[in-house]
Parts: sequence; structure tokens; C-alpha cells
Amino acid sequence: MSQHAHQQCINPDCQATFDIGRVLVACPDCGALLDILYDWDRLPVPAWSTFEQRWSTTGVNDDGRLDFSGVWRFRELLPFYRTADDIVTIGEGRTQLQDAHQVAAEIGLKRGQLHLQYEGLNPSGSFKDNGMAAAFTHARMVGATKVACASTGNTSAALALFAGLSGLSAIVFIGSGKIAYGKLSQALDYGATTIQIQGDFDACLRRVQQIAADVPDLGIYLMNSVNPFRLEGQKAIMYRVLQALEWQVPDWIVVPGGNLGNSSAFGKAFTELHQLGLIDRIPRLAIIQATGANPLYELHTEQGVRWNDGHWDSAKRDALYDRNIPANTVASAIEIGRPVNLPKALRALHVMDGIVRQVDDPTILEHKALVGRYGFGCEPASAASVAGTRLLIEQGVIDRDARVVCVLTGHQLKDPDATVKYHTGIDMKAAQDHAPVSDPAGRIANQPVRVDDDLASIVAALGGDPALVS
Repeated sequence: MSQHAHQQCINPDCQATFDIGRVLVACPDCGALLDILYDWDRLPVPAWSTFEQRWSTTGVNDDGRLDFSGVWRFRELLPFYRTADDIVTIGEGRTQLQDAHQVAAEIGLKRGQLHLQYEGLNPSGSFKDNGMAAAFTHARMVGATKVACASTGNTSAALALFAGLSGLSAIVFIGSGKIAYGKLSQALDYGATTIQIQGDFDACLRRVQQIAADVPDLGIYLMNSVNPFRLEGQKAIMYRVLQALEWQVPDWIVVPGGNLGNSSAFGKAFTELHQLGLIDRIPRLAIIQATGANPLYELHTEQGVRWNDGHWDSAKRDALYDRNIPANTVASAIEIGRPVNLPKALRALHVMDGIVRQVDDPTILEHKALVGRYGFGCEPASAASVAGTRLLIEQGVIDRDARVVCVLTGHQLKDPDATVKYHTGIDMKAAQDHAPVSDPAGRIANQPVRVDDDLASIVAALGGDPALVS
């Protein structure tokens, strides 16, 4: 199929094109980001019913192997590969769209109108597996043997898992103290070489990009979302949302914003689906950032930077990035101060009539606990989407009867320390004796009840009458 696909620079004044077999993370002519584009006029585009029929396939032959993947069962919508033998899959994307009516009632939406796309059910526990399935497919096509990424945690976990199962060498760059232990443990367990440098995610990404581009003898294939094939796989998240909604387009997609790969991928997905006539309208997009890591909010909402047909104000971006303000938020997955996909996110906001909001850490943790209370445990960054939805309802931007999909990007066990501290006041990284270092301040904190090793005390703690204990 790859003869009908190519790479193209997103800069409207350049638009250089490149063969699908080249390994590029930026346009060699002007330095802008790249898209994967398709000659749709020469490609078969099936009806939604084709994808519907594949949902229950579990066979081990080629078709069954691909249909089992929540990415590759939509393979006609990301047809950059040559043959089915190129495709890498570990069963990613078997995720669920949950009708979260209890959370809806808490944040002000009508019953049945809030849906949580729970990407924590992926094999590595986050949405990153969607993109890795596509990027590893391209890596196989070009014969890569070493893969690398910079990471706040989820990317490294997904990369290490895919590499381990694919027989490739994995290298992950993490910043000092800037990764949740639950995520770090995955990269270590899956056998990745872990390079911890003095600096944050942005510093790590800068170094791994330099190594991939400037030290060709190492033969490293870069797996961060600056790689355009990563975003092709992440489009499938929205395909699954539509499938769960019986191919009806929701009113809003709400997503946390870190390196902005998801929002960029979603904008591309809906643009293509509309172009192909598979949907008759495009939903609105809300990107939610943490106040301690809010460059897109600062540029789009505060400074009014817009896509402007590709002629966006990069000088404002450069000025903001040059201020070198360290990102700082409990939501480690979106703790990114210089998102590489900012131009594509601006394009997605334009295509999807989108907006950007910010929420602070206490609000993120409060909504993380709220989501968990009703059975959908998620990492802190995921809860930003729910917190942002509540904010937009309060601001009158989202109607109470709108159909809203919030993307929960990662599993609760990605960052158990944040959960424990919210509910107990114990900082697991600092408290040696597991004693609280602060009082839980959350509205729905669920503290353990401390009792003596005594039956009467336990009965009393459970609401019984200790006098009835014989």
C-alpha cells in the first residue's frame, strides 16, 4: 500500500515531499514537522461496517492477528505499510469507551452524555501503544535495530515493551526526578537501557533528537511523537470512539495536553474522515493543560496564536520557549514546557474549532479521585480532561446536554504515589516510616482507618457495637 503514501512538510511555503521509506523527524529542507499523507483517490475506503465486523475477530492468521488490534483493524485508514508482514502489533487498542453517568452528574452533564475513553487498558497501560504499533511498523519497514525516546514515563514504557517483543534494542532518556516510579519500573523490567540526565523532559528530547540526527553510526530510530508515524497510530483512538458510539460524532473531544501528539493526531483523523465522507461533521476539541506546564494555553488562549493556514506566529513560540521556564506539575505525563507538536496542535484546534484551558494540580488530583471513585482509575494527567470539562461547563462553553468524550490517557497504577499522597498525606518518595507528611486536603480523600490489633476496636471502626464482642 505504501506506493500511495508519502511524507510531506507541513510548512505551506515548503511542502516538500519525501518517500515513505526515509527516516525523518523533520523536513530536511526547512526543519518543519512532517505529515504522512495518502492518495485517497487511488485507495479503497471501506464502509464503517467493515471495521465493525472485525471487532470480534480473534484468529491467529494474518487477518485475525491484525483485526485483534484496535489500531490495525482500521488499517485502510493508515495505509503506509507495504504488506501485512510489515505490521507490528501486540494486541494494542483493545480499550473501552465508558458511559460515566455518575461522573457526569458530579461535573454537571446530563446522564448518558459523558464518555471516558479508557486508554489505560492498553498492554503498557497508556495510549502510547497506539502510536508505537505504527512507529514500530515503520521501523521494521526500514530495518531499524535500535529505538530510542525521551520520556516522562509512558513513552518509555510503551517503547520498551514493543522493543522487547520485537527483538529491538531500546534506549530511553529520562530526566532526574521527572518520572513516576510506576512508569520507570516498566522500562527497567522490559530491558531498556535507561539514560538519566540532569534536566527535564525537554532537555532529554533535545539530546535524543541530536543523537538520532547527528550520530548516524549509532543507527537510532527516534520514537517520540515528532515521528509522524507515531501520530498515525494514535488516530485509531478516535476511530474506536466513533465505533463505540455507533459511528455518531460526539460534540466534544477533551484531551490532556503535554507534547500535543494526541490532539494533533485527532485533528488529522477527523480531517481525513470528513474528507473521505465517513463523517458529516467534525467535533470540537478542548485541550487541557496543567497550570505548571501550560505553553499552549499561554500561546493560544492568552496570546491569540492561531494556525493561520500554516503561517502561525512562531516568534511568539520561540520567545516563550526561550524563557526556559521549567514545567512543574503533579501530572508527570504532561509535564512538558516545549511541546514539539505545537504547530500540529494549532492546526487541530483550527480544524476542530478548538479551545485550550488550564487547571491546577489540586483540581487535577480532585478529579482523579472522582474518576477513581466511580471505577475508572487513571493517572493524574488523564484527570485533566475531566477537570477541564467541568471548567468548560461552568464557563458555559460546553452545554449540559452536549455529548462529551474525555480521553483517559493512562492507568491508575502508572503513578500510585500521587494516589496514595492524595488519600493519606503520605509522600512515598520522602516518608521512610510511611507516616503522613501532610493532612489529606482532598474533598473525597479516603484515608485508611488506623485501629489497634483488637477485635473490639475493629468492630467499632466498622460501625458495630464493641460491647457485643465476646
